[in-house]
Order: sequence, then C-alpha cells, then structure tokens
Amino acid sequence: AGGASSRLGACKALVDLAGATPLARLLAAGCDLSGAPALVIAGADHAAIAAAAPAGVEVAQNEGWRAGRTGSVQLAARLRPGLALCLAPVDVPRVPREVFRTLLDAWLAAGEPGRGWFAPRTAGLPARHGHPVMLGAELLELAHSLAPDEPLRTLRERARPLGSVPVSGREVLESLDTPADLERLRFLARSAPG
Repeated sequence: AGGASSRLGACKALVDLAGATPLARLLAAGCDLSGAPALVIAGADHAAIAAAAPAGVEVAQNEGWRAGRTGSVQLAARLRPGLALCLAPVDVPRVPREVFRTLLDAWLAAGEPGRGWFAPRTAGLPARHGHPVMLGAELLELAHSLAPDEPLRTLRERARPLGSVPVSGREVLESLDTPADLERLRFLARSAPG
C-alpha cells in the first residue's frame, strides 16, 4: 500500500470491494500462514491505513513513497531483517488463500532459497507471472543497494532461483488502479462462489 492511489482517487487499501477492503482481504488470505507478524507498508495514506489495520498488524510509513515500490520493499526488509518476505501489493487484492499456501509450500520445498524469487504463474496461454511474490533474505539484502526509484525487476534479475508456481486462478494478475478497475473487481468479487 505504498503509494498515493492517485489514479483511483481513493486509498486502494481501504476502498469497499464487495464487503471487504483490499487490505482486509489480503491480510485474511495470507498473513497467518507463516506465524510471523504481518507488516503493512503505507505511503500517502499511512494514518488511515494504520487506523484501519487489525490489532497485531504492524503498519509502517515509507516516507519516500513517491520514489516507487522499491523503497517500500527496502523498508520491509529493514523491519524484518534476516527473513524471507511474501510481498502482496494491495493493488492485486483478490488473491485467494490457496495461492498464498501454494506459494509458501513451494518456497519451503525449495529449501527457502536465500536469493530466491518465487511468483505464481497462471495456466493457459499466455502463461504470466503475478502476485504475491516470495523473496529470500539474501536477495532482500541486495535490495538495499538499489536506488529507491529503481524498478524491482532489477532485483529480480539478481535472483537465483527464479521460481514459477502454477496456479489456476487469474486473480494473481488483477489490477486495482482506476475507478473502472474497481467496478470490475467489485463485480468479480460479488460473482465469486462462496
């Protein structure tokens, strides 16, 4: 939740998405799988996100949020030193719990690679990688050498191994960026089984 949500016109983390906020959806889907406390990195809307976060969730402010996502990843790595991190951007809000579980299982089966980068990959053609992503602790250490405005793909290029974890759903590719995206995701959330 590191930016200003300027194209959407409202805080992406806190909009109503068929009865739950993107922040609440992602925390419910993934934050209790590893036993580590959840960490939310916020930018322009830090105060509102901190007020809305459930008890036990740490919310930190990336003061340099205008420079891009890399600064948020650097802050998360500083606040959770020595840990691998699962990064779940709030603009991909409908990732189901099964994807987090599958990603974590693949990560553990690979031996928790220190320089690893694992991402879900959709089935079908074309197969594409989405979110969330797992990054190893050593790779996150390398993140500190990047400029805050440098794209995260620079870090991905230094990863070994790059893991692709097959998933069946397309939620890992969804994007919440504009009012039209919000309406489409609300429709999908209302239409989803269960």
